[in-house]
Amino acid sequence: MNILHINANPKPAAEANSKQLTEAFFKSLKQANSAASITAVDLYADPPPFYDYATYRNFWYPVFDASFKPTAAEKKAVAYAEKHIRCFKQANLLVFTTPMWNFSMPGILKSWIDQVIMPNHTFTIGADGVKPLHQVKAIAVLASSGGAYEPGNPRDCLIPAIQAAFGFLGITDVRLAWAQGQNPFFFKDSAERKAKALVEAAALGTQCARL
Repeated sequence: MNILHINANPKPAAEANSKQLTEAFFKSLKQANSAASITAVDLYADPPPFYDYATYRNFWYPVFDASFKPTAAEKKAVAYAEKHIRCFKQANLLVFTTPMWNFSMPGILKSWIDQVIMPNHTFTIGADGVKPLHQVKAIAVLASSGGAYEPGNPRDCLIPAIQAAFGFLGITDVRLAWAQGQNPFFFKDSAERKAKALVEAAALGTQCARL
């Protein structure tokens, strides 16, 4: 099993609930599958660029014009994307460590997603629709948030965004361990919520080890 782990939390583990969930997740996963290979990417150590026009031209113009030749600048613009697309395509399981910020994902994670969902690399698109060009079976999301959000809450723009983006690539198995209600000013049971989420993260690691 090849795992691609994307960390989008800049805090040290002692302060980052999502990182603590991640530790519990990987501890149980490795216990259940010691042969699992993990490629770890810290987006704050290796930050993605914003999706720009040169990147758009390089990846999308060939979809509509087979004769298109990118310029040297356009080739240079996609170096980050090409590196991370290779990592993505080698993975069977994609793991996200992320907080919820302002009801959504950190911008740095959105930028990474924008770099890897690219035509003719992670999918093809044509008259017969979209076809995946990867082997990712599932996504595990290890998340934390100050607030608490029941399924369907319109303020949860984190999980639906991940489901929508990767559902486009045919990845519909999105599993979640989420430490919600971590703002102690609003949730007096924040410690209990976190303890429950840690148990869920460990159980999720065991489940994912069997994929």
